[in-house]
Amino acid sequence: MAYSVGQDFVAKLMASLATSFEDEYRKEDNLSLRNLTLLLSYLYIFGVCSSDLIYDFLIMLSKRLTEVDVSTILTVLQCCGMKIRGDDPAVMKNFIQTVQNRVHELKASSTEEQEKINGKRMEFMLETICDIKNNKKRSHGETSEHTRIKKWLQKLSAEDILLRGLKWSKLLDPHKKGQWWLSGDVAGKADDAEKVANTIDKEVLEAQSMLQLAAAQRMNTDTRKAIFCIIMSGEDYVDAFEKLLRLDLPGKQDREIMRVLVECCLQEKVFNKYYTVLAAKLCEHEKNHKFTMQFCIRDHFKELESMSLQRSMHLAKFVAEMVASFVLSLSVVKTIDFDDAAQLTPKRIMHFRMLFESIFEYPGNTVWNTFTRLAGDEELEPLRIGMEFFIKEYVVKPNKALATKFKLAKRALNNVERVLM
Repeated sequence: MAYSVGQDFVAKLMASLATSFEDEYRKEDNLSLRNLTLLLSYLYIFGVCSSDLIYDFLIMLSKRLTEVDVSTILTVLQCCGMKIRGDDPAVMKNFIQTVQNRVHELKASSTEEQEKINGKRMEFMLETICDIKNNKKRSHGETSEHTRIKKWLQKLSAEDILLRGLKWSKLLDPHKKGQWWLSGDVAGKADDAEKVANTIDKEVLEAQSMLQLAAAQRMNTDTRKAIFCIIMSGEDYVDAFEKLLRLDLPGKQDREIMRVLVECCLQEKVFNKYYTVLAAKLCEHEKNHKFTMQFCIRDHFKELESMSLQRSMHLAKFVAEMVASFVLSLSVVKTIDFDDAAQLTPKRIMHFRMLFESIFEYPGNTVWNTFTRLAGDEELEPLRIGMEFFIKEYVVKPNKALATKFKLAKRALNNVERVLM
């Protein structure tokens, strides 16, 4: 249901779950609490909410650490403890520290409070936390059934409905307005003011640094600077993608997104697949990005003679990734005449050699499908002939190990029926 309707449904579901949990907590209905806790844990496992919310929930429980809290923490840890540890080990340390602090407080308190620590459930919880901390415990959530469900959800673009940055307190806030789930947790208490102010100061400094970096990278318009800052500061490709969509650029300004993205990729010291994944996501969302990327890549092909080796290598890998993931077709290189000796300068030879070598690093079925996309089209006949000559002369001759992949590519180029593997 969540994947069909969207984030608004998910947000309301999570808020309803949180409210129900607090109601049942006051009633001390352990069975209902366990069921609600399991529901929350599985919503996390299947990508409805992020580990931020689970950690916030656990830390809230650990500050009280009543018998009910201990049982609830155990339920979460047994269900998805290893997964949250893997998602954010640093916050796991904070959670463990909170539990330890609370245990020390209980030890220093009355005899009645000390009895809680000596309970078997508390002891088991502490052992479980220790095992997770030391990576000794296996997650109960990774069954074969869960794996099948996850694969099915991936086909539905499940990451699109993932709620990020939510806090338990936000779910319980009775004064939520608008699309409150997009803004994360906004502090509403006076005693949080200093914390918020510090956060804002840090964000301002980060923004200033990012703008300076944008200027250094010749992002000379406000639009390009905004795109650059989003791409470079994104938590991951999904976060960057969502923020780019919210820019809501007018007219043809959205073309700048792909141009800035490619430029960011080429500027890196080490090739980063983050850019290719983000580019693929953008193209999947809006096909105009694909056309912009093609023009952008061809513009860079024109600059190969003056391009540094590092930029050339990153461009080759970027194009190879886009082609091998079927975001683009190999016809993106049709502006290059591989039969023209005048065009095949040493720098161009080096670049396209790196491109084809990168493609040949993929499994045989990917190579077959990649080259098959060029088969059967009469207009691409010169490209197929030129490409075959170039690969044989400049890719396979210096590296005989690629001969098998080349034979596969040759057969694929003649695969008129365009049968895929």
